[in-house]
Amino acid sequence: MKKRALGVVLCAAMAASLMAGCGGSGSKTETKAPETQAAGETQAAAETEAAGGSAEGGSVYYLNFKPEADAAWQNLAKAYTEETGVPVTVVTAASGQYETTLMAEMGKSKAPTLFQVNGPVGLANWKDYCYDLTGSDIANNLTSDAYALKNGDEIAGIAYVIESYGLIVNTDLLGQAGYSLEDINSFDSLKKIADDIQARKDELGIKGAFTSAGMDGSSDWRFKTHLANLPIYYEYQADGIDNTDAIKGTYLDNYKNVFDMYITDSTCDPAELSTKTGDDSRAEFTSGEAVFYQNGSWEYSSLSEVFSDDQMAMIPIYFGVDDANMGLVTGTENYWCVNKNAAPEDIQATLDFINWCTSSETGTTAMANDMGFVIPFKTAVESPNLFVKNDVAMTAAGKTPISWNFTTMPSEEWKNGVGSALTAYAAGTGTWDDVVTAFVDGWATEAALAAE
Repeated sequence: MKKRALGVVLCAAMAASLMAGCGGSGSKTETKAPETQAAGETQAAAETEAAGGSAEGGSVYYLNFKPEADAAWQNLAKAYTEETGVPVTVVTAASGQYETTLMAEMGKSKAPTLFQVNGPVGLANWKDYCYDLTGSDIANNLTSDAYALKNGDEIAGIAYVIESYGLIVNTDLLGQAGYSLEDINSFDSLKKIADDIQARKDELGIKGAFTSAGMDGSSDWRFKTHLANLPIYYEYQADGIDNTDAIKGTYLDNYKNVFDMYITDSTCDPAELSTKTGDDSRAEFTSGEAVFYQNGSWEYSSLSEVFSDDQMAMIPIYFGVDDANMGLVTGTENYWCVNKNAAPEDIQATLDFINWCTSSETGTTAMANDMGFVIPFKTAVESPNLFVKNDVAMTAAGKTPISWNFTTMPSEEWKNGVGSALTAYAAGTGTWDDVVTAFVDGWATEAALAAE
């Protein structure tokens, strides 16, 4: 669905919910946040006042971005309610549907009091909804000001988790193939080993070197966003910039080399990738059908139910640029924002809740152990997450963590264009030139639309 068409549909939906219509253009995301009501008073706040609510009657509604952490958030919300008596509702958006879900939920009379943006691009769409967190307990607990997302002089969002991603390796299968982690230190060595494993897959009793690079909506973000971060990162590094309205595509040949390896040394035929899901890829790895699995530190909790720490590891997605110094891709696109248009008692309840999550023993332990998060707060509990430990060890050894730059991608429309081109390329119905066009020309088009 095109950006403007979607805006019309959502405006109509919000009108039906008695909310103000969509604003003008300028959003860098696919959807546009509804305008706030006059004097900053929302329908929810008005209803609360009419009901005679007080600060003690506040509640929390958290729209969670992370499906893999849903159960842990439900448990933590329950624990907080049992301890404080404050009701906490956690609703989790489906994978790839967060922005659309947030748009719909903000159009309701009881909107989320706590939501997420992915960084400056996402903030541009929702800045008028963000409570200024300057001076709040949670802001004062940050280990660095770098984790505060600014809107001018205001703190509009707080990073609540730092994560890493790379290639998760089944070290048992790698050993059975006659290799060790020390044998992989560059793209060339990774490809040589992956090609050999693929050629001997029947002998080794596996289906492929890599799990399926599924391009279903539950999985395609791994390639149209996370893998696509690498050519953006290296271009930014080469040009000495941290954002651009016109990506050049300097390192798209490297992107192609990695993606080609993924889809040829795979558990399935490339033509099948359009229907392969995130669950398929995870299942292939946990059942021992593949050696390598591109994903992140957030997968540790589920994988640790199947593997011990000595049976897996995370290594860089070697890209053929500066492999000798390459670490894991480490950063965040997870910033909490408090809805400033919620009732005052709900705002305070939400501030109390996120401070408790990031400072109390119960909250910090749950975020470290149950969610596998590294949280950027002075009160953080050390994570038992193996992949986090891998990142720490690489950094200590002098490797350079690759920053998360996909928060500068111009829009969801751009990601979807790249994803569609990758899918067609894998299936043989499109060419790599189509991917380059979607990446480079699509970036310029979406950046220009956002600037209108």
